Amino acid sequence: MKLFGTDGVRGEAGTFLSAQLAMRVAMAAGIYFKAHAKTNKILVGKDTRRSGYMIENAIVGGLTAIGYDVVQIGPMPTPAIAFLTENMRCDAGIMISASHNSYEDNGIKFFDASGDKLPHSVEEEIEKIYYDDEMILEAQTKGKDIGKAKRIDDVIGRYIVQLKNSFPRDLSLKDMRIVLDAANGAGYIVGPTVLEELGAEVIVLHNKPDGFNINDGCGALHTKDVCDSVIKYRADLGIALDGDADRVVIVDEKGVVVDGDQLLGALGAFMHANSLLKGGGIVSTVMSNKALDDFMAEKGLKLWRSDVGDKNVLELMKQENINFGGEQSGHVIISDFAKTGDGLVSALQVLALLIKTGQKASKALRPFALYPQKLVNIKVKTKKPLDEIEGLGAKLAELEKNGVHHLVRYSGTENKLRVLLECKDAKKMNAHMDEIIEFFQKALNA
Repeated sequence: MKLFGTDGVRGEAGTFLSAQLAMRVAMAAGIYFKAHAKTNKILVGKDTRRSGYMIENAIVGGLTAIGYDVVQIGPMPTPAIAFLTENMRCDAGIMISASHNSYEDNGIKFFDASGDKLPHSVEEEIEKIYYDDEMILEAQTKGKDIGKAKRIDDVIGRYIVQLKNSFPRDLSLKDMRIVLDAANGAGYIVGPTVLEELGAEVIVLHNKPDGFNINDGCGALHTKDVCDSVIKYRADLGIALDGDADRVVIVDEKGVVVDGDQLLGALGAFMHANSLLKGGGIVSTVMSNKALDDFMAEKGLKLWRSDVGDKNVLELMKQENINFGGEQSGHVIISDFAKTGDGLVSALQVLALLIKTGQKASKALRPFALYPQKLVNIKVKTKKPLDEIEGLGAKLAELEKNGVHHLVRYSGTENKLRVLLECKDAKKMNAHMDEIIEFFQKALNA
């Protein structure tokens, strides 16, 4: 059984992600981090899922069993865990969240002492320890060597200050009316607080988590409510977070969602114009629209592309000494202010852009037209290796011959195949999409 996916350990809580698995993963991670320990403290946060109680207690049990002290800070955004791990001088940080998934799922994400997500090589080391019964047994402590745990409830203030520091000091939101959809998730307190302290009038949606309503018909994946509310309240902007607030979707003053690639282009160009962009370009993923490449080229900038996943975006940003990148899906990383995707940092930069340019969101955040592109998620029974699917090579060659760019990959967290097609001729693209969906449904669900 492979533990780590594209973003930590994730699965249905109570089945795959059981209390036993959570405890053992925590012990394995703790054993790894102890080899590099400086403070013997690990930070643990979570989102608002009911299963977070079970998993948190299991993790605390596993860490204290091998002698680690644990600092528990309750519901907080994933980027807050990244920031606070370094800020509070912890050896590591753990976030309990399944991000945009529904409440039935949960996950465990790890950060190192610098607040960075773990590279794949470290995840592999932790996974080896997880399966080593002897190492797990030998690491357990007794007597005065057993670790302790304490809960701290006031660290949210540190993160709020960090967020406010990312917003230009000479600007204010006092003339802005903003609709914020907190997705009944981890940003339900900090989101409204930051925007209000910066002077905005804030209409807050879905900020009453009950353990089961996280991402339920709301937030970054379900934007109808925020779009309707922007129109209803004549707001300047709509902001929709996901369950752990590391992703953001922006809605313009007309109640229309801004495409993620257009958002990346607008922010990248704005940072460049204000001498804030480092590295001569930005990073996105293989999922991004070709029009983003062309727009960056027009600005004299380069677009680097990574594999899917904000961790991969950040790794490439570091390699190329770039401080801005993100994913089409709404993970935006501004490394001057955040260690990972941060929905609120990103939203504040969008607001700064609107104030400084004096433009409405519908114009400022759509600096170029997208080429027709379509993404379809196909539910599959099994994730058969793509190179073993008979006839797939010929099918993809046919797409290329007809000028259709394609990307086919399995989800790292769900039993889904993601098919992305892009072509300047929308009619041709849609016809090919119908054909390839039928092909995969026969090949993977027969």
